[in-house]
Order: sequence, then structure tokens, then C-alpha cells
Amino acid sequence: MIEGVIRIGTNEWEVPVGFVPNMRVPGRFYLSESLGSILEPGAVQQLANVATLPGIIGHSLAMPDIHWGYGFPIGGVAAFSLEEGVISPGGVGFDINCGVRLFTTPLEAKDITGRRDLVDALFSAVPTGVGAKSPLKVSPKTLDEMMTKGARWAVESGYGLPRDLERCEDRGCMKQADSSQVSAKAKQRGVPQGGTLGSGNHFLELQVVREIYDPDAARAFGISAGQVCCMIHCGSRGLGHQVCTDHLKTLEQATKRYHIALPDRQLACAPILSPEGKAYFGAMAASANYAWANRQMIMHTARNVISRLCGIDYNDMPLVYDVAHNVAKREEHQYGGKRSEVCVHRKGATRAFGPGSPDLPPDLGRTGQPVIIPGSMGTSSFVLHGTHAAMEKTFGSTCHGAGRIMSRTQAKKKLSGKEIAAGLLKEGIIVRAPNENAIADEAPDVYKPSDEVVNVVHEVGISKLVARLVPVGVIKG
Repeated sequence: MIEGVIRIGTNEWEVPVGFVPNMRVPGRFYLSESLGSILEPGAVQQLANVATLPGIIGHSLAMPDIHWGYGFPIGGVAAFSLEEGVISPGGVGFDINCGVRLFTTPLEAKDITGRRDLVDALFSAVPTGVGAKSPLKVSPKTLDEMMTKGARWAVESGYGLPRDLERCEDRGCMKQADSSQVSAKAKQRGVPQGGTLGSGNHFLELQVVREIYDPDAARAFGISAGQVCCMIHCGSRGLGHQVCTDHLKTLEQATKRYHIALPDRQLACAPILSPEGKAYFGAMAASANYAWANRQMIMHTARNVISRLCGIDYNDMPLVYDVAHNVAKREEHQYGGKRSEVCVHRKGATRAFGPGSPDLPPDLGRTGQPVIIPGSMGTSSFVLHGTHAAMEKTFGSTCHGAGRIMSRTQAKKKLSGKEIAAGLLKEGIIVRAPNENAIADEAPDVYKPSDEVVNVVHEVGISKLVARLVPVGVIKG
């Protein structure tokens, strides 16, 4: 482990105040010893840097998928008091509300094994790749509604079912959205991209539930062994990226204006309640809503394809849940002996609210929130549930994925997309992508083992295992 880091428990490590100058709180991260051998010193440095920001409370936190990012480490979580704290785009990321949703089907593995026609149809129906454009041409008024209403706009427009909204984090809408703070350039980028998957680590997967760890929670989530499910991973596309780019420029100036000393200019920020902070928050929330609408539209398309080719009813494919993992939220949490509203940044981290949370629908009150942790093409994905421990330790947060250990540039040099696809096909996994580089970029070998990462949060107790799913058909961005 890195010098100066202190072990405080099984899979729990502390970065003490003083690791870097001007830390206001300690850092804390969750990681097994085996994964510690590939921990980047730069990511720990970023974790400590976040602890220097004004108004941070508790700890600067990181999940077991921790790796180096822009400003904040990916896998980072930080909560700030509204009165003294700051908001930072580096704590959200460029792909605002990149997130995951999972829906189930009444199909079994035998119904889709070897179904290249099904994978091809999904690949044809969902626009995929860099700059992918939708056949839907939205008007400026429609785009504004997407940014204001989120998933509700999509459902009201015929892309889904009203019950879908109950199974989305925040019902698929941040009410603080302010589309007036989204630039004309960002809106221009968003107009043609609704209902598109995009590129990078985004995907649509057909999966089979291979193991059930918690039968009661699985039953509450509507998941059963052998069942075919569909997982969608994407975000706010070019609109969210442009919003981050635009407001970073504004907040770099605000950092100077409010005399905030930073160890890294990538932590550019402003007081949460300042005009600049409110403007970024409103634009970020609008981007998050666009992302929820986007995932809702993609799910609608996938449901239609599966219904048509597999002879099942659209209504028999319920949404398990949709979670964001690049967002800042105003939430109520217990700290300092009282319950207060704080601003929680989750960058490459997933909300994991525990049983009894008032933010969950009544039918999930006993189990806690479904948590969805995706793998990468040839590796397992997992469903977990939120816990009381997460509420106490991590402001209701857990990991979001496996975490990269190889850059995309390295992957392209070392790996062959064609060979990876052929190898996966031998394992019964059909892969479609815009090009071979898209497969090499996201090969299983470029990530930490998803099962090891998930076992860490399960053992620490900040989310608990419910089910394991394996891929059989993959659409890569």
C-alpha cells in the first residue's frame, strides 16, 4: 500500500490529514489488499486534494473502483455543507449522469442463445458510436422539456410506461434543473442525440441471471435465476460534455474571485449558493434529466425489438431500477449529530440508499435501493442493494463499476478488437460495435475484476449482493 496510508479495518484505509497540505478532513477508501497492488498513487493524491476543499464534511471518500480522473478520482464521493461548501464539475465528470438501468424479461437463456439476429437488430435500432445521431429530430421546445422533465418527458411522449418512473433514482428527474444555464452550443449538440448510446464505455447488453445471493431482495426487484435481462449504460452525450466544458471556464474564474486556494486547478469550484455555483448546478441537473430521458428512449427501443423478435409483450419487461453515477445531488444526511441537507458529489460512484429511505418507492422500503454494477463485455455484472451502513459511512454511496487499469491508448496498442470478439464468441457472447477499436478500448482486461470490486463493498457492508448476471449479447458504443 502507498506510504502514509493507514489501514483501519478489513478493506478500509485512511489517508490522514497532512498527507497533502491544508486537508480539512481525512480521506478514506475501500479496497482489498489484492486490488491495492494496482492502486495509482495519483488517485490517492486526488482523494487527498479533494479533502482540502471548503465545506467538505466527514471524509473525502473513494470506492474500490478508484482510479485517476479529472480533479476528483473516479470512484470519488464528497459531501459539502450548503452554507460553507463548494460545487465542482470535477466531482461530477464530463459525462453528466452517466448511469445504468436494468430491465427484466420473461425469456430464458435458451430463448436467446446464439441469436445473432436479435443482437444485430438491437445494434441497428439503437444509434451507436462517436457522434451517433437519432432519427428523432427534436425542436428547441422539446429539448427544453427533456432537460426539465427528464424521464417523465419520455414516458409522456410514448417512450415507456408510467410505472418506469417509480424505478428511477429521483423518479428520473432533478427538479432543480435550469435549462437557461445550458449554452446554445450544448443544446445544439443535444438536439440530434436523444435515444443514442454514444461511445466509450457505454453499452447495451443482453444478460442472463446466473446466481441469486439474496432471494428476498431478488424477489422484490423482480429478478430470478436463469432470466434474461437487458442492461443499458450511457449518459448525457455531447450536451452534458459541453455543459461541463462551459461551466469549468466560469468556475475557474470564480475560484479566483472567491479566493479559494486549490492544490489542483482541475478542482475549479464555487460556493454552492453563489450565482456561479447555482448556475452550474442548474445546468448539471438539466443535463442529468436529458440523460434520464435518453436512457428511457433507448429502453423503449430495446423493448420493442425484443418484443417483435421474441414474441413477448412490451408490458412484460419491467424496469428494475435506473441509477446515476456522475452527479451532484442535494440530499438529507445525518452528520454532526443532526440531519441536514448537503451536496453530495458522486463521480464514478452510485447511490446506495438503505432500507426505510423516504427517497425510495414503498415497495423497496424493506430491501433498500437496487444498486447496479456493470461488468465489461466478458465479465459479470451485479445487482446489489443499499444498506444502513452506506448511509452511515459513505453518504449512501457505493462503487459504480470495475475501474480501469489500462488507458484506451494502451488498449488499442496491446489488444486486437477482432481477436477479443472472436474469443468472446467462443464463450457464447456475441459482440457488435461500430469498429474493432471500440472493442479493444473496453476489453475485459482493461478493467479490474468486477467480482473482486463488488466483493469489497459487500464485505464492508455499504451494499450487499443480490444477483450476478453474465453477458450473452453486447452492443458496444
